[in-house]
Amino acid sequence: MSTSARDGWDPQNLPPQDGRTYLVTGANAGLGYFASEQLARAGAHVILSGRHPNRLAAAHDALEARVPGASVETLLLDVSNPGSVRAAAASVRGGLFQRGRLDGVVFNAGIVHTPRHRETTRDGAELVFATNALGHFVLGAELLIPLAKSATPRWTPRMVWLGSMSTWLGKHSPIDIQLEKHYAKWKAYAQSKVVVQALGLEADARLRDAGIKVESVVAHPGYSIGGRTPRVQGVNEPSAWKRLRDGVQAPIAQGKQQGAASIVRALVDPGIRGGEYWGPRFATRGEPVPQRPSPTSADPEVRRRVWERCEELSGKEWPFDRAARVGH
Repeated sequence: MSTSARDGWDPQNLPPQDGRTYLVTGANAGLGYFASEQLARAGAHVILSGRHPNRLAAAHDALEARVPGASVETLLLDVSNPGSVRAAAASVRGGLFQRGRLDGVVFNAGIVHTPRHRETTRDGAELVFATNALGHFVLGAELLIPLAKSATPRWTPRMVWLGSMSTWLGKHSPIDIQLEKHYAKWKAYAQSKVVVQALGLEADARLRDAGIKVESVVAHPGYSIGGRTPRVQGVNEPSAWKRLRDGVQAPIAQGKQQGAASIVRALVDPGIRGGEYWGPRFATRGEPVPQRPSPTSADPEVRRRVWERCEELSGKEWPFDRAARVGH
């Protein structure tokens, strides 16, 4: 294990990120917001993305107020809508002429409180799967070229996929990936996270095989809850009851600013390598450390099947050949 992996990790004292640009999906609240704040505090230019203009504006204002001099902008992006994903990615690619690079992307947006009954997007995809996994698969394909273009001898751009410790609570093998035969709230969430982790691990294997200097890492935040999180106007404003209720869970829970540390470390720690899996030391809470993904999401056959199914459902293939040429 590298020295970096053994040492303590202070999210308030990250390696300098000046000159780097990161895109974070679902950045208007929760883990996405606090990951963005930590990156901006370290000097990075951060693109906050989300689907609600007013919530994005509130997060933008909050971040600028809490991090004086922060370099931050907003981008409308609904990961459950392929058209929105393509439009947002085109905006990022166009903006690169001013910023010059895209050093990393955090696939954070997702549905945690899943609907009781199965819902679909306007394109007919199951909502939880589309939001947590399929939309990020499409976004990864759209942003692979600009990520590959930003590689340097000293930095390998990264994509970080947001996993979950729920993937250890049952196999949840995604054979019925859209839950067309049997839908249940918990299964929708846990299975979508198995898919996310499988995609993250498979992406890294395929990037390596293609000789592309872009890394894919999976990170999970443990049990990070709003009532243990600092109050930020317009971003996190838990009621007194939620504070009390979540406070009882203190021995096993942490705030979202602490859960975001695993995501940020997976993105910027130079000692981490593609294909790794990171999360809190004590599973639900603690400093970020390397861990093992669930056997189902790490299974090569599951990974291959999930990747090919996402290609089929999205009609999108990752441009590995073009990205490999960009890097040479």
